[in-house]
Amino acid sequence: MSSWRPVQPVTARRVLQVAVIDDHESVVEGLRAIIEEGDEMAFVGGAETVDDLLLLTTGIDLAILDLRLSDGSSPHSNVMRLREAKIEALVYTSGDEPFLVREAAAAGVLGVIRKSARKAEIQDAIRTAGAGRQVASVDWAAALDSDPGFVDLSPRLRQVLELYASGEPTARVASETGLSPETVSDYVDRIRRKYRDAGRPAPTKTDLYKRAIEDGWLPIPRRFRR
Repeated sequence: MSSWRPVQPVTARRVLQVAVIDDHESVVEGLRAIIEEGDEMAFVGGAETVDDLLLLTTGIDLAILDLRLSDGSSPHSNVMRLREAKIEALVYTSGDEPFLVREAAAAGVLGVIRKSARKAEIQDAIRTAGAGRQVASVDWAAALDSDPGFVDLSPRLRQVLELYASGEPTARVASETGLSPETVSDYVDRIRRKYRDAGRPAPTKTDLYKRAIEDGWLPIPRRFRR
């Protein structure tokens, strides 16, 4: 699938410029049809990754973002990069990945749309997000307020987890972060306790690697990408 498909610009009046970031052509085309049928919104293109979108176009107001992309990027980094480019984001998901929704929420995404939502619901969510308002939904509330498995890590703990879980020894993590080996070990223990208390124990380094992938801190291994 081509990573970018431009359409003719809307010239009659200023409307909400909406892009879709998803690596499935059928999803992009389905959302394109919904957007083009909506009032005060225009489909401006589809991209497989945030990189593709930012390199190939400007003037986008809102991006509808899949949680898992083929490049293995995390929802948190994707939302942050979009917001740095002055593009707000809505998550588009099947609803079975609450940890990744929480991660996107921490980066400032405006809400979540379930892939099974009706056309009118999707259009209403786009209008709401386009106005800079949070999109309220049952899925959004569930992911934010009642996900007992979510582990909230500080930026420092995430940094340690990313390095350690990806295979770096304690001494190397200490060198990369400027921490002492003893502090790194203490941080790893704290991370393990947080996952244990959340009902997602990670007693081994392999378990921590799995948790880091589940929560979007590390990219999905290529062999498991869609």
